[in-house]
Amino acid sequence: MSLDKNLLSKLAVGDKHGEDSPYFDGWKAYDNNPFHPEHNPQGVIQMGLAENQLCSDLIKDWIKANPHASICTAEGIDGFSDIAVFQDYHGLKQFRQAIAAFMERARGGRVRFEEERVVMSGGATGANETLMFCLADRGDAFLVPTPYYAAFDRDLSWRTGVRIIPVECNSSNNFQVTKQALESAYLNAQETGIKIKGLILANPSNPLGTSLGRETLQTLMDFINDKQIHLVCDEIYAATVFAEPGFISVAEMIQEMDHVNRDLIHIVYSLSKDMGLPGFRVGVVYSYNDAVVTCARRMSSFGLVSSQTQSFLAAMLSDQSFVDNFLKEVSKRVAKRHLIFTEGLKEMGVSCLRSNAGLFVLMDLRQMLRDQTFESEMALWRIIIDKVKINISPGSSFHCSEPGWFRVCFANMDEDTLQTALQRMKSFVLRHRENKKKRKSFQENLKLSFSSKMYDEHVRSPRLLSPHSPLVRT
Repeated sequence: MSLDKNLLSKLAVGDKHGEDSPYFDGWKAYDNNPFHPEHNPQGVIQMGLAENQLCSDLIKDWIKANPHASICTAEGIDGFSDIAVFQDYHGLKQFRQAIAAFMERARGGRVRFEEERVVMSGGATGANETLMFCLADRGDAFLVPTPYYAAFDRDLSWRTGVRIIPVECNSSNNFQVTKQALESAYLNAQETGIKIKGLILANPSNPLGTSLGRETLQTLMDFINDKQIHLVCDEIYAATVFAEPGFISVAEMIQEMDHVNRDLIHIVYSLSKDMGLPGFRVGVVYSYNDAVVTCARRMSSFGLVSSQTQSFLAAMLSDQSFVDNFLKEVSKRVAKRHLIFTEGLKEMGVSCLRSNAGLFVLMDLRQMLRDQTFESEMALWRIIIDKVKINISPGSSFHCSEPGWFRVCFANMDEDTLQTALQRMKSFVLRHRENKKKRKSFQENLKLSFSSKMYDEHVRSPRLLSPHSPLVRT
């Protein structure tokens, strides 16, 4: 029975969700054939998911030592009735206090966050969309430097109707956004009648794995202040920074830049990446604009964090000793895993964009492309998925301006699985290199053979030569 599309909304029958993109196709390949060291050793290894599984042991240990933190244990059951009843959309006070304190600690204690400005959301996805509903109308646009998080197209645009205007960056300066690129994108949008409402940044960047320096942040904040447009800063990887330059929050910058209009500054945060708790769906909108805080809080009714989750996290994040140790270990363990992976790639002659944060690297496979086109990038990606059995994400799914870059996640698996992935990559790279060498040798031999044949025919067939040729005269 065919469905009458007229019975449904344009949203329901449309294809703007982006689920058919290579970014999500790779996940499907993994879901259909997931790797397991014993039950399915030839399966697809998932390296397309930016998930932090490096510190889950610390959280498990804390839970064992603090059973009273959960209302579903004998030790915590007395709090069940208070938590299970209706809670308004402001959220539990102790939860908002704990989140604000954790955000401060994750930024080195250099800034202060007010609990009254903490607005809950269903993960960073919900937080980003909420801000779009608060800041822009359908058809308005936000500037976003490339490459940017693949799901921004869905999170920011699908339901809101807000447009994304890419600000093109390239590898010549490690994909750093420049004022010139911002001005150009802004001017082009204005000339075509598009209303720019703001600039969206991910700091640290996904997929680059780099944090923004103070000078760059000053340039960006001066830009939005001059244009009087909003700045939305997604800081969900704040605690994963493991090398210099360290992480500088936009919250720190506005303390130094008194001339910037604070009403234009908004932060998105979550516990999905820094703490490795994406299943808890804890997202935060933190805005310096009172009207945005009010509107976002009203909208949070559509994506609340469960009271049980709030209660548990309030207890855990209020344990300062645990939080301080956890943040130290996250940075240390991400650094160790990053080193293991990048050194493994280096041994096979594969480089990555230099990075200092995040749960991934941007791997450079440009030398393995048939030619420097996105069609070649997709062909290579398909081979890596189907033959090498590794799900990585092509740069084109992040709107990268240059073909041949791939985001590879390294923190969502144990070290044995990582070594298996490295061995697969090594075999593939060496095989590709050997085949390339053979093709080159074959082409050279073919060229040499063809030249030799032409010379032989040239000598044996004087009638084909010019009448003025010395060979003919002889």
